Amino acid sequence: MDGALRLLLLLALLPPSLRGQDLSVEECCDKGVEWAITNRICASLPLISESRECSMTQVQCCRSQLEKQSCSDGVEFANAREECDSHIAKNSTCEAEYFKTCCYCCLLGKAAQVQGQSCEPNPKMGYQCGIVFRTCCGKGQEGIDLSISDYPPKKEPVDISKEELDQEDPYLHDGCRGGGPCSQQCRDTGSSYVCSCFVGYQLQPDGITCEDINECITGTHNCGIGQTCVNTLGSFRCQRDTSCGTGYELTDDSRCKDIDECETGTHNCPPDFICQNTPGSFRCRPKLQCMSGFIQDALGNCIDINECLSTNMPCPAGQICINTDGSFTCQRISPSCGRGYHLNEDGTRCVDVDECSSSNQPCGEGHVCINAPGNYRCECKAGYSFDVISRTCIDINECRRYPGRLCAHKCENTPGSYYCTCTMGFKLSADGRSCEDLNECESNPCSQECANVYGSYQCYCRRGFQLSDIDGISCEDIDECALPTGGHICSFRCVNIPGSFQCTCPSTGYRLAPNARNCQDIDECVAESHNCSFNETCFNIQGGFRCLSLECPENYRKAGDTVRLEKTDTIRCIKSCRPNDVSCLLDPVHTISHTVISLPTFREFTRPEEIIFLRAITPTYPANQADIIFDITEGNLRDSFDIIKRYMDGMTVGVVRQVRPIIGPFHAILKLEMNYVMGGVVSHRNIVNVHIFVSEYWF
Repeated sequence: MDGALRLLLLLALLPPSLRGQDLSVEECCDKGVEWAITNRICASLPLISESRECSMTQVQCCRSQLEKQSCSDGVEFANAREECDSHIAKNSTCEAEYFKTCCYCCLLGKAAQVQGQSCEPNPKMGYQCGIVFRTCCGKGQEGIDLSISDYPPKKEPVDISKEELDQEDPYLHDGCRGGGPCSQQCRDTGSSYVCSCFVGYQLQPDGITCEDINECITGTHNCGIGQTCVNTLGSFRCQRDTSCGTGYELTDDSRCKDIDECETGTHNCPPDFICQNTPGSFRCRPKLQCMSGFIQDALGNCIDINECLSTNMPCPAGQICINTDGSFTCQRISPSCGRGYHLNEDGTRCVDVDECSSSNQPCGEGHVCINAPGNYRCECKAGYSFDVISRTCIDINECRRYPGRLCAHKCENTPGSYYCTCTMGFKLSADGRSCEDLNECESNPCSQECANVYGSYQCYCRRGFQLSDIDGISCEDIDECALPTGGHICSFRCVNIPGSFQCTCPSTGYRLAPNARNCQDIDECVAESHNCSFNETCFNIQGGFRCLSLECPENYRKAGDTVRLEKTDTIRCIKSCRPNDVSCLLDPVHTISHTVISLPTFREFTRPEEIIFLRAITPTYPANQADIIFDITEGNLRDSFDIIKRYMDGMTVGVVRQVRPIIGPFHAILKLEMNYVMGGVVSHRNIVNVHIFVSEYWF
């Protein structure tokens, strides 16, 4: 599916609210034709309206104009080349197919004209091919009107009904039938027709005739510099301004082609010579060939070659060249050399003897030998001076002669020279004299961190380590747990690790708090990590849990679900007598409760700790007749607990206190009674069994 068809499909999907109705169909069509003429492609056609009808018209007119231009190009190609197969299409688009179709149909029309056949095409060729066939066939006949009539030659009248006539000739009512009145191309519009021209032609004011466009006058040609534009029918050609010169000829496409004088017979070589063509000229080569050592002149005579005069010196060095007939000979030269010179390896000339390169050192220690042509001389080396007394070269102590001027730090003398050194912590610069700071940290002298300073370095340690007092390089771990404040760092236990410390908690029942120092109790009952059975109740205690099977005694039943309070789990049993059970009804005990609490091991016990609060509502009796008595009846080992009565917010409260320290782990069941007394008689009694667990650790 090409780009134009995709645009049509997309436009068909636009809702009516997005389509404009501000442009006429003629304006939309003109925009499509204008785009095709300018760009010769419809794939990237910009739509000028959101109207579906306008966009479809714009695309269709663009494609129709492209087909028309492609057909005109095909007809022009057929008229210019008399063939169609050499045209190379850039792609396999519909425009390329229209080009070939019109090119072939034009060739058929021209062939029919040459063969003297009728210019009326076979209807099976198609409508468009028939128009091109008639146009190309009619152009070859002088005096023929290119506007072929819509009516065929007159024949004997035959009565044919209108329906049969329409069925026999489907183009009967086509205004462009047979080429129409147009000189080149015709397009039927239903009620009329529109004429158009091939590429290279323009429509005349009469709207029918097409006239050739002179591209050379309008400036639409592409001839380059040195070429002249020559107009042709429907096109133009570029002709070279200057001649090609001697030995070349101008071709039809304005190119210079070499003339082969040997092939055309325009050379002037004698009979004993052979013609050899060259670019722009020719050569005459004699048929007779000379032997080696001879060269042939213009008349074909063989002349001796003087090899001794050639620039490549045929004889080796040290020998002279003597020419002979057809060849040459080499003769050796033997010169004599004076003192300080000797013959070179070739024996051709005298060269200087380098006495300084001898292994016996002619100048002796401390001297330098300088060679000269035929001789040599001795001088003191750099860093030495000539002693007139001993007549020898002695070393110059530069460090003593120029103190503090040669080296930045220290100067060391050497035979014939000196060198500079630097003190510890510095290194010699690139100039060999200055000293620059040595970055000792690059060699990692410290166990952890190193800071370079001018002429030295300083080691330091990371957090949790301290520098050793022994070597000042190593870092030793700081035992935070052993510091005076180490016991207060962790709530349970401190474990030292390299560079830091870690806090730990007891192995079971606790986890480390988010601050990584305190321990938090794990509520196994909430986390459901306990192993209590179905008939047991899980009670969380500090550092663990307990599974207790607390059942209500006879004539009692549990009151709802277990009530969970802070640090306390309670199961409450209320009296439930059977009918006519008088003894049950007269029993003053109304409720029996079981409560579990977890207490810490107080390390510093200085005063009583209030642990349980029993709140009671005073009965509706006169205050001087009713009383509430709290008592501990069982489980008070070593008298570690007591109970006092207190009035708070209009209620009577029994406060259970721990009065002695208890070392865990410890478990006791404390039985408490709350008695309502009227006239010296207990009228109402509530019993509370408190299961007390004292943990070994408490955080």
